[in-house]
Amino acid sequence: MQKEVVDSMAMKRALTRITYEIIEQNKGVRNVVLVGIKTRGVYLAERIAARLEQLEGAQIPVGELDITAFRDDQPKDDQAPSSYQLAFSVADKRVVLVDDVLYTGRTIRAALDALMGGGRPQSIALAVLVDRGHRELPIRADFIGKNIPTALQERIKVSVTEVDGRDGVEIIN
Repeated sequence: MQKEVVDSMAMKRALTRITYEIIEQNKGVRNVVLVGIKTRGVYLAERIAARLEQLEGAQIPVGELDITAFRDDQPKDDQAPSSYQLAFSVADKRVVLVDDVLYTGRTIRAALDALMGGGRPQSIALAVLVDRGHRELPIRADFIGKNIPTALQERIKVSVTEVDGRDGVEIIN
């Protein structure tokens, strides 16, 4: 059974709110870079960057991070990149990691490991569209589009137009 909890308009509003919060926390966008965690986090980061450009008039670099080789809860894939892979350095930058769903925290831990290969950032913040709870690691998001408490057996499915042909968030039992 699926239940839509965020429609396309609510998703757009959540991303706009996150965008404003990024500007406020960083007192502008100077030295800010966005790093989207593959797959849907990349598209969300690109949307936030576009909105930042509209509001602040500055182009924000957006990188995509494949954390597959850095996960501790998945079998190792010999084909996965195991070194820093962004097109720009994060050294001395204010990095905003962007992902679709924050759950156990393991994806974010892997992303932090992957990021460290690009130098020492000035700071790292986390922006997520959905925080569903059930953390296994002491990780929290700095920017949250929507808190959606879930049961352990439920799943959250984020859909983005670029991949799925529509925007929305559903709870799947």
